[in-house]
Amino acid sequence: MDSQKYMSIGQCYSKEKENTAVGKGCILTSNITVRPEAIDFEQEALQRIISTLANKNDEIQNFIDTLNHTLKGVQSQLSQCNNALENSEELLEFATRSLDIKEPEEFSKAARQIKDRVTMASAFRLSLKPKVSDNMTHLMVDFSQERQILQTLKFLPVPKAPEIDPVECMVADNSVTVAWRMPEEDNKIDHFILEYRKTNFDGLPRVKDERCWELVDHIKGTEYTLSGLKFDSKYMNFRVRACNKAVAGEFSDPVTLETKALNFNLDGSSSHLNLKVEDTCVEWDPTGGKGQDSKIKGKENKGSVHVTSLKKHTRSGTPSPKRTSVGSRPPAVRGSRDRFTGESYTVLGDTAIESGQHYWEVKAQKDCKSYSVGVAYKTLGKFDQLGKTNTSWCIHVNNWLQNTFAAKHNNKVKALDVTVPEKIGVFCDFDGGQLSFYDASSKQLLYSFKTKFTQPVLPGFMVWCGGLSLSTGMQVPSAVRTLQKSENGMTGSTGSLNTVAQ
Repeated sequence: MDSQKYMSIGQCYSKEKENTAVGKGCILTSNITVRPEAIDFEQEALQRIISTLANKNDEIQNFIDTLNHTLKGVQSQLSQCNNALENSEELLEFATRSLDIKEPEEFSKAARQIKDRVTMASAFRLSLKPKVSDNMTHLMVDFSQERQILQTLKFLPVPKAPEIDPVECMVADNSVTVAWRMPEEDNKIDHFILEYRKTNFDGLPRVKDERCWELVDHIKGTEYTLSGLKFDSKYMNFRVRACNKAVAGEFSDPVTLETKALNFNLDGSSSHLNLKVEDTCVEWDPTGGKGQDSKIKGKENKGSVHVTSLKKHTRSGTPSPKRTSVGSRPPAVRGSRDRFTGESYTVLGDTAIESGQHYWEVKAQKDCKSYSVGVAYKTLGKFDQLGKTNTSWCIHVNNWLQNTFAAKHNNKVKALDVTVPEKIGVFCDFDGGQLSFYDASSKQLLYSFKTKFTQPVLPGFMVWCGGLSLSTGMQVPSAVRTLQKSENGMTGSTGSLNTVAQ
């Protein structure tokens, strides 16, 4: 507002009583017309100016207080430095005079004094940089070297997903070899991670009802072999990912490989009472046939539960060979624990072989007196012993009184002039009509039957005074397949045992 405007307003108020006209909220004078809204606007503007000046005054006052505080600190430091300088000059003068002392004792005394005073001198304990604040803003950290290092960093890209080559993958001898390659060359790859899991479904992995992935880490090459597997499922899923020093890439597309093999247990519900049977083990128990009804009943119940579980397995997808069930047995032996009696200490497998080539292994306990390993038809009689009928084939080991090793069929015996192996491998070619026995370790052929199977067969076992353990879920070994093509020698000398059973 200028002076003329204030004058006009003053004149307006001084002559308000002389010439006043009221109209629509306006004050009319002879010199000026002023609205009330204009007065309010001028007051608000003046109030903002006053507030700004007050804030600026506070800011200046705070800055003055900071300067005074800083100045006091600098003055205190200056005073300390002046005192230290005076003391240091005095000490320097005293040291200079001491150089002129001729007496050794006096000189040594003076030198010790000088040393003590130098050690305690405040000049050596003071910081010689101005102390301008208490928050250390005058101290700076040099990050130039670190910044240069960060600028030279080179980040590794995420590896691409490998590609599994199904043609190069191989399933044999209870082992699976998986081979893969990178879609493009990457010399930054450090290692690979292989994951696998068993399944009964062909094709892509399913989320529901699947087993967890098992992992093999730090594979350096582009191929890996899983060995010593039990093929108790039809298939296995595989996937692989590449890793560099920084990160792991995406998994490859999963590949499913067929790993089907004969997987069976012992059918304890129909074994001889003197045999104690578990899934893959059987032991001779001389107390089993003493008429212990409660024990027999318990074994029957155990067998019934076992059969029920097999039925559930059948509903979820039964592999071929097929599992036997209670309904598939003749009514006379349904749920019976006297399936075998007398001296027929026999137990059969729970899986019927109807086609294909299959392999399993049997190991006897060291103190086992007598045992037989072979196959038999379901119609094997309750008093029949393995190898003494035309419906069963086996090799028999006798370690009681005298040691004998022989092949048996239709009550005919062929002595075998070979050493009894620690573990026996059994190969059954149902379609080719061949049953062969091998040393499981060396794959040496022990004996081979040539026949024509007219009914499904079951793995059969006889044991007396000892026990047997089975290894199932095994594929036919490559060495056995090779021997089958060239095996002619032993079968020619065993024609008397090679018959066709009806």
